[in-house]
Amino acid sequence: MSETNKPGFRMTGGKVVGIFFGAFGLILSVNLFMAYSAVSTFPGLEVRNSYIAGRGFNERMAAQQALGWEVSVEVGEGELRVHFTDADGQPVALSDMTATLGRATHTRDDIAPDFSYERGTFTAPVALENGNWNLRLVATAPDGTAFQQRISFTHRG
Repeated sequence: MSETNKPGFRMTGGKVVGIFFGAFGLILSVNLFMAYSAVSTFPGLEVRNSYIAGRGFNERMAAQQALGWEVSVEVGEGELRVHFTDADGQPVALSDMTATLGRATHTRDDIAPDFSYERGTFTAPVALENGNWNLRLVATAPDGTAFQQRISFTHRG
């Protein structure tokens, strides 16, 4: 028997075309799945028009920084604690404060904690699972200056 007439696997044009279309079909299906996953889990737009939202950004940022506030977050024993301090480390008096607590990746777990205030610390009962969380704060200083901050933290129960 000669080398060319051995029984067994033979690479033919049909098999090459099948491998070609199978490989690209796999690549295309993975890309379509990843695109669908990205779009279906995107929580949405932060602002409707980024140009309008950004026009006064520098002024708002300068006013917020002039307050000299520091914000820290603690979670423990079923309680969320948000501490506001001024440049001297003293508790801050606020006119108003609201917050949204949620996952970093989606909005379906978002909650608006029911805070109580005492000596510069806002506390609210929460039941958090382990993982990454965002606290989006909106506060108002007694002089009317707006203060916004997003604080990311990891909860390890």
